[in-house]
Amino acid sequence: MLDPVIASRLQFALTTIVHIIFPVMSMGLAPFLIYFTWKDIRTDDPVYEQLRRFWTKIFAVSFVVGTVTGIVLEFEFGTNFAAFSTAAGELFGGPLATEGMMAFMLEATFLGVFVFGREKVSDALYMVSAVAVGLGTWLSAVWILVANSWMQTPRGYELARESGQLVVSLVDPIAAYANPRFPWMFVHMQNAAVLSVALFMAGVAAYHVWQRGITADDDREGARFWRKTLKIALVVLLVTAPFQAIHGDAYGRHVYETQPQKFAAMEAVWETDSYVPEYIFAVPTSLDGITDPRAKELFGIGIPGGASWLASGGDPQAEITGLSEFDTEAPPVAVVFWSFRLMVAAGFWFILLAFWAAYRWWTDELYDDDLLHKAFVGSSLLGIFAVEVGWIVTEVGRQPWVIQGVLRTSKGVSPGLTGFEATLTLVGFAVVYTGLLALYTYVIRRIIREGPPSVDETAGGSEAASPSGVTGDD
Repeated sequence: MLDPVIASRLQFALTTIVHIIFPVMSMGLAPFLIYFTWKDIRTDDPVYEQLRRFWTKIFAVSFVVGTVTGIVLEFEFGTNFAAFSTAAGELFGGPLATEGMMAFMLEATFLGVFVFGREKVSDALYMVSAVAVGLGTWLSAVWILVANSWMQTPRGYELARESGQLVVSLVDPIAAYANPRFPWMFVHMQNAAVLSVALFMAGVAAYHVWQRGITADDDREGARFWRKTLKIALVVLLVTAPFQAIHGDAYGRHVYETQPQKFAAMEAVWETDSYVPEYIFAVPTSLDGITDPRAKELFGIGIPGGASWLASGGDPQAEITGLSEFDTEAPPVAVVFWSFRLMVAAGFWFILLAFWAAYRWWTDELYDDDLLHKAFVGSSLLGIFAVEVGWIVTEVGRQPWVIQGVLRTSKGVSPGLTGFEATLTLVGFAVVYTGLLALYTYVIRRIIREGPPSVDETAGGSEAASPSGVTGDD
C-alpha cells in the first residue's frame, strides 16, 4: 500500500488533471458562444445559428462532465486533506462556497434557457442568457483562483490556536482575496482557456477542410460553416497566442519575486549565482541521477544569462537564489523543470502556427495548404496539454508547502487516513475518471463527426440565398 500522503497527492493530482479539461472547454467556449449568439440575433445569418448550436452542444457536455468531476475535488478536501481543511477552512471555505452559490447557480440557471429556450424567449432575453452563462463560467474561475492564489501567496491572515490546533484566522478579506498572485493567475488561465479552445476549433475545422477538400468557393453543405469556424478561430489565436507569451514572461518575474524556490526549481538552479543560463535541455550527468527528480549534477544546453534575464526583466547578470539556500526540501525539480519547458515550447509553437496560418490567409491559400491543416489537427489538443503542464509547474513547484510558508502538504493530510484506504480510493478514482474521460471523448468525437445542423434545420434557413446557405462573404 502507498503512503497515505503520496496516495492522497496522487489522487488529487489525477482528479484535477482530468477535471481541468472540462472547465477549460467551457470557459474557452463562453466568449465564442456570446459572439455567435450576438451575430445570430443581429444578422439572422444561418451560419451563426449553426455555429451557436454546434458549439453549444460541446459546451453543455463539458459543463455536465465538469460538474460531476469537480464536486469530487471539494469532497477530497475533507476525505484526504482534513487537516488542511481544518487549518484553512475559515479562509478557504468562503471562496468555494461563493463559487457554488453565485457562479455555478448563475451558469446552471441560464444554461437551460440558452440550450433549450431559443424559440421560447425574446432575442433580448436569449442574449442575456448567453452572457449570463459566460459570466457564470468565468466567475467560477474567479473564486477557484482566489482560493488557489492565496495558497501561493497567503495574505490577510494570522495564525491562532483553537482547541490546541494551529489554524489560519482571516483578518483582512480584501488582502487575502486580492492577494498578489490572483490577477496573474486569472489573466493567464482565462487567456489559456480561450487559446486552447481556439486551437481546438481550428483543429476540428482544419480536419474537415482537409478531409473534404473544401475550397474557398465550395458551396457544399457545411463548407461555409467550417471555413467560418477556421477563420474565427485563427483571429482569436492571433491575439491570444502572442499575449500568452508576453504575459507569461511578466508572470515569471512575479514568481521570481514571490516564490523564489519555485522559480529556482523551474530553472534547476541549485547554487545561488548570477548570469544563470536558460537551459533549453538538461540531463543528469550520472545514471543514478536519471531516476532522481532532485539530481543536482546536470549537463545542459542553454542561453547564457537567459534565466537571470527572465527573472529580472532584462538584466542577464541578475542573481538567482539557489535551491540549496532554502531550509525546506526542494520540490521534484525534474518535474517542474520539464513541465515549464514543455509549456513554453507549446506556447511558441502556437505563435508560429498562428502566423503561418495568417500568412496563408493573406495569400488566399488558407484552404489549400494541407500541411497547415495537418499541423492544426495535430495541435488541436496541445492547448489543453499546455494548461496541464502549466498547472503542474504551479502546484508541484510549491512543494513541500500546501500553503506557501504556512502549512506543509504532509501536515495537511487527514490524520486518520490509512495507506490501504488512500490506495483503494486512488485506484477507484483512476478507473472511474478514465471511464468518464473515455465517455466524454466518445461523445465529443460523435458530435464532431456529425457536424453542424444543416441550413434547412436552422430557424433562419428559409432566408438562405441558395441551397448551399451561402449568404455572404466568409
